Amino acid sequence: MNFSRSLSRIPRAAITCGAMGFLLLSLGGPLVAQKNVSPKELEGVGVDQKLGVDIPKDLQFRASSGKTIALRSLFDGKRPVFLTFNYTDCPQLCSLQLNSLSDALKRLDWTPGKEFRIVTVSMDPTETPEKASGTKALYLHALEGKKIAGKPVDKKVLENGWEFLTGEDKNIHALADAVGFHYRFLPERKEYAHKAALITLSPDGKVLRYLSDINYSPRDLKFALLEAGEGKVGSVIDNFFLSCFHYDPRRGGYVLAAVRIMKIGGLLTLFLLGLFWFSMARMKKKKALLLEGQGHEEGDL
Repeated sequence: MNFSRSLSRIPRAAITCGAMGFLLLSLGGPLVAQKNVSPKELEGVGVDQKLGVDIPKDLQFRASSGKTIALRSLFDGKRPVFLTFNYTDCPQLCSLQLNSLSDALKRLDWTPGKEFRIVTVSMDPTETPEKASGTKALYLHALEGKKIAGKPVDKKVLENGWEFLTGEDKNIHALADAVGFHYRFLPERKEYAHKAALITLSPDGKVLRYLSDINYSPRDLKFALLEAGEGKVGSVIDNFFLSCFHYDPRRGGYVLAAVRIMKIGGLLTLFLLGLFWFSMARMKKKKALLLEGQGHEEGDL
């Protein structure tokens, strides 16, 4: 058995994670507040991570089509869901967050509507389904050029994969309070003070992760979905890479798990040593058999 040939058969993911893991960068960071909003106006504004909480799925909202639906209809028990709170007339932060999310989605090898869904809830109770529909069309248009394995993504899949909801103030607040998203309306500005958060929900509507930095990376999106999917989405290789990182609630993102990488590196080293000694033993045995065969030939002569 050739040792170099055996080495080449080791999964590339294992080698990459063990050898290159420390070179990867984590893109976590603090929540971003709206520009030109005073500290006083931001009182009570923020995000409290309520991991493990079930959202109130009986709350009703209006879909971008104008149809009234319950949140329950957006969860199928199979696909995880990203939840964001934004509104169309937001002067800055909402567009920054959704533009960053859209850009990361273009580079993600998964598709909204296929492996996961996105639900964006408007904080503004006066926003109409028609206006939300226009915002939805804008971001879906940005994803129309998205390709997976060289093939364009089906538009209908995208349309079903990202829903923009509007609703009554009490229902919006009920959902926001359930997931720890705190915001406030500023009458003199006629806008909402809020922070940015991408909340990951399990396929049955349980709060699992918060991505706090609006500079989203495809890697962090996938890791959040892998965890939320509970093994129902992603490949073995995807889940292996996830084992090299862990979720840091303080940073609201994923960071390298040094201890895990050391363990993986140790196991990989033991595996390679075992493979080396096995290869050497096979070669020694083969050589002994060859010498024994040559001895029999000489005796016959």
